[in-house]
Amino acid sequence: MTELGDYLRSCRARVSAEDVGLPTAGRRRVPGLRREELASLAGISVDYIVRLEQGRVKTASPSILSALAEALMLQQDEREYLLRVAARETSPSTANRSARPRRQQVSASTRVLLDSMVNVPALLLGRRMDILAWNRLGAALFTDFSRVPLTHRNHIWLTFQDPQVRDLYEDWAQVARECVAYLRMDAARYPDDPELAQLVGDLSLKNADFGTWWSDHRVRSQRQGRKTFHHRIAGQMELDFQMLDLRSGGDQSLLVYTAESGSSAAEALTFLTIWATTQAGEAVERDSASDT
Repeated sequence: MTELGDYLRSCRARVSAEDVGLPTAGRRRVPGLRREELASLAGISVDYIVRLEQGRVKTASPSILSALAEALMLQQDEREYLLRVAARETSPSTANRSARPRRQQVSASTRVLLDSMVNVPALLLGRRMDILAWNRLGAALFTDFSRVPLTHRNHIWLTFQDPQVRDLYEDWAQVARECVAYLRMDAARYPDDPELAQLVGDLSLKNADFGTWWSDHRVRSQRQGRKTFHHRIAGQMELDFQMLDLRSGGDQSLLVYTAESGSSAAEALTFLTIWATTQAGEAVERDSASDT
């Protein structure tokens, strides 16, 4: 089996005959479209789809992949994933030129930007959703990242394995599924990243939900949305999030959370800001006392 074959089978299973206007009469052994139905919709042969799913196709033209994406009703990020995986598995020369991860570094200007964002929680994320840097309110919202071992300072790892972070989310399962889908997109860009492979392997062993959702082959690259948090200090907050790409950072994104002006979430966020500032001041006083 190949990643491309697994992905195509997974996509077929998620599209019903009714979704694409085909007759639904008759018993189906497995959910989703049959190969012959997909072949008819995409205008290609059943044999080609079989060979594609079995990894026996040497080349797959963009037009064929586009037809398959259209028939499977794929969204833009899902299409991107299909094209990347197909290029890697059916075009050796393209695969050999696949992008190589660069060392993840945080620029001084980015740190200044984070520190200046005193009223909004913000995290700097790198590949694999590694947490590279954060501001004071970001740590107050999630956890004290400075106390998290570097090997576990990853947004996905913490979402699955840290009880404090897990309990933050009103709908943890939905958030966790999205995290897995984000990681799938990263895997398509850097298929030979050993740290990504280790992260997937570790989480698959430690968390049954992660293993199940990873094998589901869903992909996503959502850049904005809303999440409900239940914070131990500030209470319930509905916060909007945005992922802002930093062009100069190399695979880095700024994850920022905001609240609607005048909302109860805005009040809660203000309270959390004051609490975080107070905690920081008390920490400085303790450090000064211990030095004397």
